Amino acid sequence: MTRIAVLLTTFNRREKTLTCLRSLAAQQLPAGTTVEVFLTDDASSDGTAAAVKKEFPDVHLFSGTGNFYWAGGMRHTWRQALATKPDHYLLLNDDTTLQPNALAVLLASARDEPCICIGSTDSAGQISYGGWKLSSRRFWKSERVHDGGAYADCDFGNANIMLIPQAVVDRIGILADHFTHSLADYDYTLRARKAGFRVRVAPGFLGHCIDDHGNNWKSAGTTLRERIAYLKSVKGLAYHEYLRFIRDHFPMSYPSAFCKLWMKTFFPFIWDRFKRPANTQ
Repeated sequence: MTRIAVLLTTFNRREKTLTCLRSLAAQQLPAGTTVEVFLTDDASSDGTAAAVKKEFPDVHLFSGTGNFYWAGGMRHTWRQALATKPDHYLLLNDDTTLQPNALAVLLASARDEPCICIGSTDSAGQISYGGWKLSSRRFWKSERVHDGGAYADCDFGNANIMLIPQAVVDRIGILADHFTHSLADYDYTLRARKAGFRVRVAPGFLGHCIDDHGNNWKSAGTTLRERIAYLKSVKGLAYHEYLRFIRDHFPMSYPSAFCKLWMKTFFPFIWDRFKRPANTQ
């Protein structure tokens, strides 16, 4: 018997959340596999909790404070699931629609040894989220990892679809408390690698998810006050949390990361002219 605890958090995305849960319910599971769903609704005002409870009464539904953001909501969900001691935890974004074979493909990665397995997602046929491999061990530089036909090793990745075995949780715990919204998944996978676990990307695309982050800077058409607010915002550049992430994992990149954040804030016209949107710093 293989038991999977699925972890989600949501805020005012009722239809996307329901679509995600429907795709989860439609999974073609290997024999002997059971799924238990844990979801924190962070005080949504669009009726998400009621809709989930009505259509999916077996989901373990918890309430947030309205100020959890992604990492906080996922930690809250994860803590509720810990006592069940499943074999695996599936971190799943509520705006992700799974392919019917997603869980079977993820589980197949852990047959020989416990490892984190990341499922890539697509948007209009292009990769939107997945795994990344470091191109330098000392500096914060990376490139995407994606193979249409085989599992591939990576160093860190997005938790839109991420299967984590209990053995990893026993060693390094859950998402770090010092991340509010973003970076918690990158940090977790990097810590798992440092603890000796493999992190792999599953072949192909295991789900669909639109990358709606856009530019990771405010354009020159905004005021300096707006740009500084974005610099400090946990849904913007997350200044303090990002620098802590760099300090913890890539200390050699700290000076350049510090300068880059302030350059984006004071001289955004450089990024307006030369840069393209990306979902990594």
